[in-house]
Amino acid sequence: MQYDVIVIGGGPSGLMAAIGAAENNARVLLIDKGNKLGRKLAISGGGRCNVTNRLPVEEIIKHIPGNGRFLYSGFSEFNNEDIITFFENLGIELKEEDHGRMFPVSNKAQHVVDALLNELDRLDVTIQTNSPVETVEFAEDGMKHVILQNGKKEVCKSLIIAVGGKSVPHTGSTGDGYAWAEKAGHSITELFPTEVPVTSSEPFIQDKSLQGLSLRDVSLSVLNPKGKALITHKMDMIFTHFGISGPAVLRCSQFVVKAMNKWDLKEVNVSIDSFPEQKEEQLLQELTQLLQSEPKKAIKNTLKGKLVERYLLFLLEKVQIDPQATCNTISQEKLREFTHLCKAFTFKVNGTLSLEKAFVTGGGVSIKEIVPKTMESKLMNGLFFCGEILDIHGYTGGYNITSAFVTGRLAGVNASIHAKNI
Repeated sequence: MQYDVIVIGGGPSGLMAAIGAAENNARVLLIDKGNKLGRKLAISGGGRCNVTNRLPVEEIIKHIPGNGRFLYSGFSEFNNEDIITFFENLGIELKEEDHGRMFPVSNKAQHVVDALLNELDRLDVTIQTNSPVETVEFAEDGMKHVILQNGKKEVCKSLIIAVGGKSVPHTGSTGDGYAWAEKAGHSITELFPTEVPVTSSEPFIQDKSLQGLSLRDVSLSVLNPKGKALITHKMDMIFTHFGISGPAVLRCSQFVVKAMNKWDLKEVNVSIDSFPEQKEEQLLQELTQLLQSEPKKAIKNTLKGKLVERYLLFLLEKVQIDPQATCNTISQEKLREFTHLCKAFTFKVNGTLSLEKAFVTGGGVSIKEIVPKTMESKLMNGLFFCGEILDIHGYTGGYNITSAFVTGRLAGVNASIHAKNI
């Protein structure tokens, strides 16, 4: 049987593409190599599924540092508010949490997946799971041939490739789609991990002296070779046995990779500011007054309210201040050194965990070769791309999934229009 539209990949963008195409009365086949659809969606947001973000579009674009501006025309067709309406129409009630993140009221990602599957069913989308694709062929007459590993062939007028990147491979994202894109003449920009923990071989990491220690609301910066911040994120972070992790670190990770590549470095400096709201001189005066007000008390007892104890002791040791000594014994010079470390504890990192361990893939099908309003290939009529296979990557917090739903919707709707006009 010949289909109007075939969608390869049953992740967020593929499900949205299949629904968008079927709503336009296209005959749609959705193919996935896994045994069930929406696997990445089911584990997203810690199993709660952060379906989108309610921040203004301008802010959302800022939170997609990897080519987010490409999505401007897509957002004019279908945006984050439309995503919210779409899910509410499917019976999924949403609630807003910190930083604009939108979750189902039930806190269950599976409810979101089930609502999408029910909609596919209602729209008579044909689904083939456990069907790995061997290759894709582009015929002279404009038809697309999808050859499955079991030898079966499916034919369509419009083809949507929505197979994801290479991150979280246990959900099925193993980079299969890049070869098919190249076959159609597309270029793939270099792939790299983003939203991924960062590694370091600093002695204090190797000896695990801070392992498991969380810092709240600190500013983490990635520095260029001249010591200037390339990016700064104020969030929580944690020290691990291999380096650093946590929200601030995940957001900074792509800049670590980019700095290492740009300047051909083996290591990059990062810096932690534990008091981002205060200037260094102001903090020094505050600490001076605090120590002077309790001259006979041990330094660590006077300062323990200012920093987590393990981190406080670590920084005191770095500047060779005895934590048990009394406050009146500390020199102004030592206190200045300590204050500087509180504001800028700088250390070297040497990369990130692998792409397979990342939440998001950086790089992918070059957006220069895609029509932004339709997601159609500029090189091959009737070929569409959506989701993480594209060279678009954002921070965690509902931004990548928003990109997936928006690009999926555009691909689905426009693939069905192309099929009708053929």
